[in-house]
Amino acid sequence: MVSAGVAAVLAVAGIAAVAIGVLGGSDASTTPSAGSAVTERPTTAPDSQAAPGTAATVGPERIEIPSLGVAAPIMDLGLQADGSLEVPPGAERAGWYTGAPVPGEIGPAIVAAHVNWEGEDGPFAALDELGPGDRVVVVRDDDTEAVFQVDRVEQYAKDRFPTEQVYGDIDHAGLRLITCGGAFDSEADSYEDNVIAYASLVRTASS
Repeated sequence: MVSAGVAAVLAVAGIAAVAIGVLGGSDASTTPSAGSAVTERPTTAPDSQAAPGTAATVGPERIEIPSLGVAAPIMDLGLQADGSLEVPPGAERAGWYTGAPVPGEIGPAIVAAHVNWEGEDGPFAALDELGPGDRVVVVRDDDTEAVFQVDRVEQYAKDRFPTEQVYGDIDHAGLRLITCGGAFDSEADSYEDNVIAYASLVRTASS
């Protein structure tokens, strides 16, 4: 089932799905545009997944993907005024959507990053090269590491973004890595697809 936050915003919008930009391509600006990859609108407002009235005490600081040689800092991503997901302001950092669980907690944690930015490779430039069994490590600010194993990597046309699979409730700690992919449409200034890696928690350990 799609999480309550996703369902709520779709109900408010009065439509079944709202496509928005989240990740820029090589010529993208810092805000969603025609040149962005798209997901479904994630939620109505950032939500830490902590108990009501409390603040999250743990957050992700860095993502490492050994098989791809990735080691990138992670920033927080919230929502813009139009309900669209913020994007990292450049190719150096990935972003954790704060309305989703902290990586390593129960539910689908969401980390997004550019495939490229103004000619520079982003953290997820080679995300489509991940395979089942590859490891993803999220270093958290409480000096622990959440170690995930990739289950599968899928590519979807932007108008077929799998909202349920990405944001839907799950009974374990999962991770979804999202970027753009496929062919680049220079006329639309946009990649045609999204690449999404699905992973499951293997363990948490002191870093």
